[in-house]
Amino acid sequence: MSVDPSPRLAGETPPHSAGSQQRSATSHPPPRGSGTSAVEVRRSARRSRTVSAYREGDRTIVLIPARMSEAEEQRWVSVMLDKLAAQESKRILGDAELAERAERLSAQYFDGRARPTSVRWVTNQNTRWGSCTPAEGSIRLSHRLQGMPEYVVDYVLVHELAHLLVPGHGPRFWRLLEAYPRTERAKGYLEGVVAADRLPHLPVARGE
Repeated sequence: MSVDPSPRLAGETPPHSAGSQQRSATSHPPPRGSGTSAVEVRRSARRSRTVSAYREGDRTIVLIPARMSEAEEQRWVSVMLDKLAAQESKRILGDAELAERAERLSAQYFDGRARPTSVRWVTNQNTRWGSCTPAEGSIRLSHRLQGMPEYVVDYVLVHELAHLLVPGHGPRFWRLLEAYPRTERAKGYLEGVVAADRLPHLPVARGE
């Protein structure tokens, strides 16, 4: 994502080589409740107008002109984080895409052993983020997850996929979840949402 302070909005892919373009780089602590672990600001002498931002793993990279003051840097970091969040919140998966995502996650983390018969969004789950009925092979995700970071949605999917293999929340279940590298980060994100909005706690369903 690239923004001209004039402003103008346009897309931009991450640079392949930043060596000669970067004058300096600084890091900012992650915004409270965000899914990123760090924000890195890179100043470029070649960049005269536009401000750009993109995700790189758990980090957000913000590219700004070298001439910007520290106050302008802080302001544009905030602006770009808001724009990225708004952009990502629009990418809502449909039921078919959700099912495809669950299939890919099962293949990646469980060798394809978790095979749901259906995966869909529901609007009647206000006390849990997701639920699973192992006997039927059905998985349901709360619509409240829509617009949250992809790694959070993936965590809930992996959580429910694991229930197809282990119904309860015993040691074997949590060992399965260790395969997903963002489990703790996703749990922390959802706990932050719970604390902020007084929503129900993390998914604890054994099946309905």
